[in-house]
Amino acid sequence: MPSFPAMPQATMKHPPRAAPPSPVVGRFAPSPTGRLHFGSLLAALASHCDARSRGGRWLVRIDDLDAARAIPGMDADILRTLEAYGFSWDGEVAYQSRNLIHYEAAFATLRDRGWLYPCGCSRRDLAEAPRAIDGSTLYPGTCREGLPPGRTARAWRFRAEGCVVFDDRIQGRVVEDLPREVGDFVVKRADGVFAYQLAVVIDDALGGVTDVVRGADLLGSTARQIALHRALGLPVPRYAHLPVAVDARGDKLSKQTRARPLEAAEASVRLAQALDFLGHTPPAELRGAPPAELLAWAVAHWKIDEVPALRQCLHPDGL
Repeated sequence: MPSFPAMPQATMKHPPRAAPPSPVVGRFAPSPTGRLHFGSLLAALASHCDARSRGGRWLVRIDDLDAARAIPGMDADILRTLEAYGFSWDGEVAYQSRNLIHYEAAFATLRDRGWLYPCGCSRRDLAEAPRAIDGSTLYPGTCREGLPPGRTARAWRFRAEGCVVFDDRIQGRVVEDLPREVGDFVVKRADGVFAYQLAVVIDDALGGVTDVVRGADLLGSTARQIALHRALGLPVPRYAHLPVAVDARGDKLSKQTRARPLEAAEASVRLAQALDFLGHTPPAELRGAPPAELLAWAVAHWKIDEVPALRQCLHPDGL
């Protein structure tokens, strides 16, 4: 399409209006490896309120890429729990396992652009390597310039280059030096499964996600995901990372720490607790209200600036 020089604004009879802001699209993406718990509720509630309060769409995606860890039927249990807690989502539920063709295409694009290289290192080879900020291995670059003699490709790594700077809507300015703090990271594992970092970038792009609201335990993954977005030429979402709920020992509430699952009969109590945790305490007369009423109040009063700018907080009753 040919381009034409813009007419000076002063001579225009009807100056162009500013483009309307892009519609907000949020998402909640649990893994079907166990039942939802209080930590899951925080992510669902905050992402839902953040999107709905701005007239946006809220999507649900089941992150079932790692089939070996997925529990059959757990996706249905997750969706029933969300419904019992008053949540409704837009469109069909998405599944990572249905996006493999898109991961393959993105992988091929990154490889063709020179961002990827094969790695022949085993876990034993990397046992003495330093650790990245999230506890993962800080890859020393053994295979960066080519596989050493006698080694065959096991995984594929992304070349981590430069600093990533972004403004988290809760945690503030984040600066991460990828080579020094993260290192070249895996995008395709030795077992052939695509890594979370690549999969989630493609999933969010496919869903048109504009705003990612999730726990601060994933803050360390964000710079890698932004780097992948940029390498693929995809729009970068806005990010907001919530404080993680921890128990009295300081351990994150998770399926691995046997956090108590959400029960339908406790929906109103748990929603009120989650709102308290997120800095949005509902009025006393609503604390026993049906889930739909609590959610409606939360959406109407949602202000992300009121969420505590902390990495973790103690769960109200230590569950």
